[in-house]
Amino acid sequence: MPKSVGWGFGSILLLLWLSGCTTPPPQQETLRADRVVVDKSERRLRLLYRGKVVREYPIALGDAPIGHKVQEGDERTPEGHYVLDWRNPNSRFYKSIHISYPNAQDRARAKALGVNPGGMIMIHGRPNYIHSKRVLAEYDRRDWTDGCIAVNNEQMDEIWNAVPDGTPIDIFP
Repeated sequence: MPKSVGWGFGSILLLLWLSGCTTPPPQQETLRADRVVVDKSERRLRLLYRGKVVREYPIALGDAPIGHKVQEGDERTPEGHYVLDWRNPNSRFYKSIHISYPNAQDRARAKALGVNPGGMIMIHGRPNYIHSKRVLAEYDRRDWTDGCIAVNNEQMDEIWNAVPDGTPIDIFP
C-alpha cells in the first residue's frame, strides 16, 4: 500500500508553533507631548503628555541664565508661560522650535524700561557650523546660548517629532 503524502495533525501543529517565531515585534509607541516644562535651575526640559512626564532632557541656557529675559542682548532665557508656535528645519542650529517670547507682559515691561524685549528665542540643537565631536561635547556641559534652550541633536529629533506647533511651554526659574 503506497504511503500517502499529506499534512498530518502533527505537521499542522508544528507549523502553527513555528509561525509564532515569525510574529513581528510590537511597534514602539510614538512619543507625543502636549506640554513642555523647563526648569532653569535644574537645567531640565520635560515633555509631558496628559500630565505625566514622558521624557526628560538636560539643557543648556543663555550665558546669563539667572532671571527673566528683559531685553535683547541680555543673554537670559525667558521665564513664564509661552507657546511653541513655529519651527525652522534649516536654522544655524540643528533644527529649532520657536518660543512665543515676548508675550504682552514682556512687551509692556520692556516698553516701561525703554528697551527692546528681543525675540527669536528657540529650543534647538547644537550649532551646525561646528563639526568637532570634542567641541560639540563641550556644548552639552555648559550654558552657551544667547537666551535659547539647547539640547543635543538626538534629543532635538525626539522633541521635534513629539511636540506639535501650538504646544504650551512653561519656563520656571
